[in-house]
Amino acid sequence: MAIQGPIPISFEQVFPHGCYIVGEVEQVKDFDASNNGRTVYAKDKNTGELIWQVAVMDADPTVKAGQKTVSVKILSPVQPIPPAALPGLPFVPVEFDAMTVTAYVGQNTGRLAWSIRARAMRAPRTAAPARQAAAGKDVAA
Repeated sequence: MAIQGPIPISFEQVFPHGCYIVGEVEQVKDFDASNNGRTVYAKDKNTGELIWQVAVMDADPTVKAGQKTVSVKILSPVQPIPPAALPGLPFVPVEFDAMTVTAYVGQNTGRLAWSIRARAMRAPRTAAPARQAAAGKDVAA
């Protein structure tokens, strides 16, 4: 098969309605290498960079409730800093750069699942259509 390794994908393809941070940025543990109370943190096999993860909620209203929250892994030598919270919003909107997805079969479900990775996270470049509409602004089609 010609596809090997992670598949590059845009943020808009993964989260066309945007997404929101709903958890802390945490360093991923390497459970296979950790033992006897000694924690070893995971590193990317190709780059050697540390792997961090953050839980995000997909803003797509058609996604089932049980599938709304996903983990995005971020490759970075230092802990990524989430964007600042916006007044009046209960969650912090976020976008990710240089995203990839890798397909795998879930051990518990036997179903196809996706591992989502990114190189950076940042505040959205533009306001989401729903927020523009709520603010009474016209959204150009």
